[in-house]
Amino acid sequence: MIKFYLETPNPGKKKGQQKTKKAMKRKATAVWKGTGKEGTGVLTTDSGVLSSTKYNYRSRFEDGKETNPEELIAAAHAGCYVMKLSFVLGEAGFTPDELEATCTVSLEGGSIKTSHLDLKAKIKGIDNDTFQECARKAKETCPISMSLNASISLNATLA
Repeated sequence: MIKFYLETPNPGKKKGQQKTKKAMKRKATAVWKGTGKEGTGVLTTDSGVLSSTKYNYRSRFEDGKETNPEELIAAAHAGCYVMKLSFVLGEAGFTPDELEATCTVSLEGGSIKTSHLDLKAKIKGIDNDTFQECARKAKETCPISMSLNASISLNATLA
């Protein structure tokens, strides 16, 4: 289960006093049947985006067309990163026209060792130094980046 924290007003506090943090919970279920190599599994999320979505040995370690956990981690990292970057840019006074991140994770020796983000960005009025600083800050503070026990790299390009 992944937990995020949202700041919510505490009704017992006066204006200007510290807000409380409420855990944001998201849930997914995996069901696996059979052996590791010959079995099959399905993934379902509460949102319904994944609904009995198939995965298996071939999709994970060979060339199968179903999804796999590493692909989902890459999607989560790319999605989380561009959203975090949008917030960081907003704090710096910029609104992105478009942020496109591609994430590649590597599974080596039974664990994810690296996660590489390739970013292409269209942002009016930003200089490259400010852009690179915002991109770096987002990489370091993105919740998925902070959750991974892997080396995280970034190639950020401003269009």
